[in-house]
Amino acid sequence: MNAPDDLRSRQEKLEESVHKRIRRIKKAEKERRTLIGQSVYLGTLGVMFVLPMVAGAYLGQWLDNLSQGYQVHWTVSLIILGIVVGALNVYFFIRE
Repeated sequence: MNAPDDLRSRQEKLEESVHKRIRRIKKAEKERRTLIGQSVYLGTLGVMFVLPMVAGAYLGQWLDNLSQGYQVHWTVSLIILGIVVGALNVYFFIRE
């Protein structure tokens, strides 16, 4: 008599496991991003990375033009700073 009860409990566990997987699959299909959604997400990441770099280049160029002679110290320094800030922006955006 113990064997049929054991068989039933195994079958119930198997059915519950299958139902749980089906629910997970259906939930994943509903929450799947579309191609447009993914494109917007990647575009946002690109802007978040490039914008500080370009702003640093323009600001550095302006500061270099204020001084006498040909120098690129501010330009290079602020481009590198823009890369660091852009990378941090992307990191914190993805982390959320």
